[in-house]
Amino acid sequence: MIRCVLTFSFLAFFFISACKAQPTGNNLIIGAAQLDSIIPEISDKNIGLLVNHTSYVGDMHLVDLLLERKVKISAIFAPEHGFRGKADAGEEIKDGVDQKTGIMVLSLYGNTKKPSKSMMEGLDVVIFDIQDVGVRFYTYISTMHYMMEACAENGVKLIVLDRPNPNGGIVDGPLLDPKFKSFVGMHPIPVIHGLTVGELALMINGEGWLSDGLTCDLKVVPMLHWKHTDAYSLPIAPSPNLPNDQSVKLYPSLCFFEGTHVSIGRGTLFPFQVIGYPEKRFGEFSFTPISIDGMAKQPMHEGKECFGVDLRQTTPPDHLDLQYILQFYNLWSSSESFFTKYFDTLAGTDQLRLQIEKGVPLDEIRKSWRRG
Repeated sequence: MIRCVLTFSFLAFFFISACKAQPTGNNLIIGAAQLDSIIPEISDKNIGLLVNHTSYVGDMHLVDLLLERKVKISAIFAPEHGFRGKADAGEEIKDGVDQKTGIMVLSLYGNTKKPSKSMMEGLDVVIFDIQDVGVRFYTYISTMHYMMEACAENGVKLIVLDRPNPNGGIVDGPLLDPKFKSFVGMHPIPVIHGLTVGELALMINGEGWLSDGLTCDLKVVPMLHWKHTDAYSLPIAPSPNLPNDQSVKLYPSLCFFEGTHVSIGRGTLFPFQVIGYPEKRFGEFSFTPISIDGMAKQPMHEGKECFGVDLRQTTPPDHLDLQYILQFYNLWSSSESFFTKYFDTLAGTDQLRLQIEKGVPLDEIRKSWRRG
């Protein structure tokens, strides 16, 4: 049995340490590193920033870089996990004042997911700079969508500073059925969509996906010297439960377990790298979820030894891998349903669940995605 204990101070150290470097392999230059092309447009404007703990250029946060250049930052908008990235998945983010800068931080996760008219009042430009992982149900892109709508409705320009997609060489999975549209799936795109946030913003505009046919006044600052097939190791954990490259690569496939009664390691030091349930027949490997401040409060099966599969040393798949969902589904014998209602929400369709329940072979399930 593997037990995990993680103190808040260790977690804080983890994130602070992770923020010390922004690698630029293959001469990569991210959008945020091209401030010289942006400053002339914003130097005399009231600026809002939609940023979080990943918004670093080298060893400086974008907020500090812009303040150093005398840019007037009127508001910071915070997505899921908060401005500093310390909140659990699903935890409500509250408005407040950033202690370091004194700037008002406005939450876009909780009761208010779309900026209100009063939040946008007085702003000329909003800058979006957040590291995404290229998966439809990762909520940073939903927050970007709502910011695009708010900018369009209030005559505010949006500048997206582009960053690499660590899953950028993959396009796979079922497309979203509009009937299942939610905050974890807003666009008719595959589960693994292959786009950078800048490319997706352009697509949202171009396809007319904003409400009432609105179009956002949008500028994307693209990266230099990066292509979709380039491997990219994230220098900063994008959220508390995606702590390393392995979890980022496994996340598209393992997140479906969030719509079941099976644990994917929330409440351990290796979330989204293990799978388990409190019955020995699911595997020889075991782990015991515990409550970890900043990562998992009251995780599924807290305090229970879960048995299953350890994927920490496996080679991550280059596609959406359903083999583990099928494996655990076929071993399931509990009186409660294997799936919860959230599974269809994550999949963006009820067809995947129905196919699994009917015993449709994996290759046929994959073929059913191709036309979309």
